[in-house]
Amino acid sequence: MNILFIGAHPDDCEVYGGGTAALFAQMGHQVKFISTTNGNAGHHQLMGNDLVDRRSAETVVAAQTLGVAYEVLNNDDGQLAPSVANRNEIIRKIREWQADVVVTHRPNDYHTDHRYTSVMVQDAAYLVMVPNVVMEVPPLRSNPTFFYFADHFQKPYPFSPDVAVDIGKTYEAKIQSLHAHTSQFYEWLPWIDGKSDEVPETKDDRLDWLKQQWPNSPDEKMVASLEKWYGKEKAAQIKHAEAFELCEYGHQPDESEIRQLFPMIK
Repeated sequence: MNILFIGAHPDDCEVYGGGTAALFAQMGHQVKFISTTNGNAGHHQLMGNDLVDRRSAETVVAAQTLGVAYEVLNNDDGQLAPSVANRNEIIRKIREWQADVVVTHRPNDYHTDHRYTSVMVQDAAYLVMVPNVVMEVPPLRSNPTFFYFADHFQKPYPFSPDVAVDIGKTYEAKIQSLHAHTSQFYEWLPWIDGKSDEVPETKDDRLDWLKQQWPNSPDEKMVASLEKWYGKEKAAQIKHAEAFELCEYGHQPDESEIRQLFPMIK
């Protein structure tokens, strides 16, 4: 299969789906991450091309760690707009990848870039099959299945973990992919959270610190989803998991199809 994760910033796909992406890649599926912005606002000291170059270099290391392809689109961070031109670019990328599965943000989110990325992917869900739109790239002949990343936002409705994946085998790779984004997890995010003095010095300590920040421990709703897909006995043993919500747009799979789309669930 061809799997496409579309995040708003370089590091979003790793945070929300890195473990699952690595599982797909290990099973021989083609996986690609796309960042809809270049991340040029995500730092308190660096700016402009220096920051873009640094973050792009970080994605190269993260991609190698997870076994995925990676593309960063040249839209300004914090300035993304759901324009026709940007939507057409999303349609083009989905078609070029011949995506079977597309995963992106939910439309209710704190960050404008996350919201508008979601809106454009949702708007593309039907148009990827329309021949007279973005005519330079042939339309898809079968509609992909679209999923959302997990989040904690409650209004207008909370995230629903329709699919939950045991990422125990790839959790370390996910943490290593976050570690690759030094500018974000050890500089920018601690600074904006007022926790710069908490960042450890050594690599091993930093990896342990990341695991504390991103444990991917199943919550109550995710446990219920894990029990559905893996059975209660196995679900009780799962320590690290990622969850996804099925989008109402695009192909609507039944349970047997979802197991085909997520073949690591067994």
